[in-house]
Amino acid sequence: MMQIAGYEYGGQYKTGDNYIIEEDKNGNRKIRFRPTPASEVKEAMEQLELAYMEARNDANINQLLLIPCVVLDFLCIHPFRDGNGRMSRLISLLLLYKNGYDAGKYVSFEEQINNYKAFYYEALRESSIGWHENENTYIPFIENFLSTLYMCYKELDKRFAVVNGRKITKKARIEATVLNSLVPISKSEICDILPDVSPTTVEAVLSVMVKNGQVKKIGQARTTRYIKA
Repeated sequence: MMQIAGYEYGGQYKTGDNYIIEEDKNGNRKIRFRPTPASEVKEAMEQLELAYMEARNDANINQLLLIPCVVLDFLCIHPFRDGNGRMSRLISLLLLYKNGYDAGKYVSFEEQINNYKAFYYEALRESSIGWHENENTYIPFIENFLSTLYMCYKELDKRFAVVNGRKITKKARIEATVLNSLVPISKSEICDILPDVSPTTVEAVLSVMVKNGQVKKIGQARTTRYIKA
């Protein structure tokens, strides 16, 4: 994506050292954290990947506790010149999806972080202290990660309360399900969310929504998805 945008450093690890800068209320800046040097990034990322693959296969390790540890290590390595925070959110979603936690398909994980970003950055600060010496504690970051995920599910519950309300028609519930989805959603996924609604009804409502310009149709046949226009 960065290559398409015209940046020569797209798709590459950083080539120069970077620093996490903190600015106080008076505008004074100081280095809060020194990430892994550029010369060590490739090896550090390989070690992170290998450590994760080993840990994910350990039945004694709770995956929901493992994921924020991986994300914190990624942020402390800070492997790219720019976009490390955004990439960490994508990694969070990917690992959550792989472990069956898919609330991020319907509620923005990043938005929940932004809603409480002061707590997020404080947790990141606390957990990164002593990271280079392997003396840090992951607990503050794990707690913040789980709180963010909880807020996603809480927001999702609110949306289901509207979508699955008894006084709302099936048509309105289908429309709400599609329009509230942050990612393209398929007919079968809608049927999974609304098991009491027939596929024929879902298909008919989607057809009208496409015709009215409410949603866009993406793909064909089995790959067909729908997203808010």
